Amino acid sequence: MDVTRSPSFNGSILPFDPFPIDPPSPMNANPDRDPTQLRSHRWFGRDDLRSFGHRSRLKGMGFDDIDYRDRPVVAILNTWSELNTCHSHFRDRADEVRRGILQSGGFPVEVPVMSLGEMMMKPTTMLYRNLLAMEVEEVLRCHPIDAAVLMGGCDKTVPAMLMGAISADIPSLFLPAGAMLRARWKDQTLGSGSDAWKYWDQRLAGNLCDRDWNQVENCIAASAGTCMTMGTASTMACVAEAMGWTLPSAATIPAVMADHSRLAVATGRRAVDMAWEQLKPSQFFNSQSIDNGLTTSLAIGGSTNAIVHLIAIAGRLGETLTLDRFDELSRKTPVLGDLRPGGRFLMQDFFEAGGLPALLQRLRDLLNLDCPTVSGKTLGEQIEDAEVHDDEVIRTRENPVSPAGGVCLLRGNLAPSGCVIKSIAASEKLLHHRGRAVVFNDYPEMKKSIHDPELDVDENSVLILRSAGPLGAPGFPEWGMLPIPQKLLQAGVTDMVRMSDARMSGTSYGTCVLHIAPESAAGGPLALVETGDEIEINVPERTIHWHIDDEELARRRANQPGAAPEPARGYMKLYAKHVTQADQGCDFDFLAGRSPGEEPAIH
Repeated sequence: MDVTRSPSFNGSILPFDPFPIDPPSPMNANPDRDPTQLRSHRWFGRDDLRSFGHRSRLKGMGFDDIDYRDRPVVAILNTWSELNTCHSHFRDRADEVRRGILQSGGFPVEVPVMSLGEMMMKPTTMLYRNLLAMEVEEVLRCHPIDAAVLMGGCDKTVPAMLMGAISADIPSLFLPAGAMLRARWKDQTLGSGSDAWKYWDQRLAGNLCDRDWNQVENCIAASAGTCMTMGTASTMACVAEAMGWTLPSAATIPAVMADHSRLAVATGRRAVDMAWEQLKPSQFFNSQSIDNGLTTSLAIGGSTNAIVHLIAIAGRLGETLTLDRFDELSRKTPVLGDLRPGGRFLMQDFFEAGGLPALLQRLRDLLNLDCPTVSGKTLGEQIEDAEVHDDEVIRTRENPVSPAGGVCLLRGNLAPSGCVIKSIAASEKLLHHRGRAVVFNDYPEMKKSIHDPELDVDENSVLILRSAGPLGAPGFPEWGMLPIPQKLLQAGVTDMVRMSDARMSGTSYGTCVLHIAPESAAGGPLALVETGDEIEINVPERTIHWHIDDEELARRRANQPGAAPEPARGYMKLYAKHVTQADQGCDFDFLAGRSPGEEPAIH
């Protein structure tokens, strides 16, 4: 069949065609495509009893020799689940990936892996990110897989799948779920997450009736896909693309558009080529790629969660990524994506404005353009023809959302190992603030008392939540956007300084200091703060300071309670024993680097 390249998207708004179709060749027509070099040949290609057993079981499933013989086995690692709203379209996308694999002469096999749906899992999917990473690594290593398409999107699925694939080091590329379509309520454009909190605050303040609240509930999630704001899901999708893990524009195509279906097919086709090329993560992904991801996260006004995930991803390379490196790049990277919650627009607007390649084109001097990608091109080649169609959504360098520092690192005696704040989502007047601490020992206490009319709090107070970190919660949940007390909402207060050893949803906003490390449950200073203490932040100076004298600090340390008992069994016991702190990526301490040793033995 003669298939020629199309010079355009035939009407698509993308300025170039990122999914070229190469004419498929008959099996073995290319002398470089030696089936005996495929990893799966060890399972299916030999004349021995074990291979006989493997082939016979395939035939027991209805496959014939022509389906798999001398073809790359391409796994579709699908995180679809009916309890993961972001991935509700993945059944269809898996079939489309399968179609692309077949078009290029591969043998597609769908392999379900754990689905991490942020909206339904408690206390947080972050508790299970490392479990999915372990599953991805082991699924890839133990099966006859020559290449893999990693299907994910909802927050923690992205870093988990990348972490597992890096460690397994088998040819892999990522297919993001895509964001849901923009939503409308009356004359308002809604952003999932961000507007949920905004309208909830209005309801608590008495400005929104039950009928309107119910209408917002009915329309704020307009389609399948991840949050349509620049939350963690879209941030990590953009980071993955910038680091070379996806085809061009993959991060910004909305979930239910036809272009996303075409992306899925093209991803399947490319996976077959990667199997033949044996293009492993170790051949295209490196520390310079990670810098590209960091820079991209800053330029799009991305989620603070990306910091933790990128540190963990770097650890799988055997690299040590520090908060200082993040802050170094933050000081010189302008925020060009005017995207909620730190800006005005949504992911669909970003896509229509030219998508991530267009934004990266405006950052060329800050990127490592020679980094290879899964497309077979360098990042520089991949974004060469990208164009911006809307300078309001993707700002120029002369008119940025912020000239630098969309996310900032703070250090001081309350956070010796550092903490972070998303400054572009904070109130400018609070970026240098000193106030009286109001301390909550844990989340249940905070939830019980935050709206108590007798709570001793005013708009200048600093709300503090502890026991919310990797160990304390456990799992490092998204509790960092502490609610504003109802009596202050009713008085017109819209923001306060809030601090915790928790994370914050990427769709959140406000002056929230996060990831305080070491966490309180690990003996960090946060465990000793008492209501009434004076706390000061100075974001321009990158400092956080707890005003306490040495004598009082020594007295409190002498009376500090001991560590909480470890869980008795199962995954929770493993987690508590081996998870690292926020500044170290919260990966398990025994998972740094790639999988040691040889390929699995075949008897």
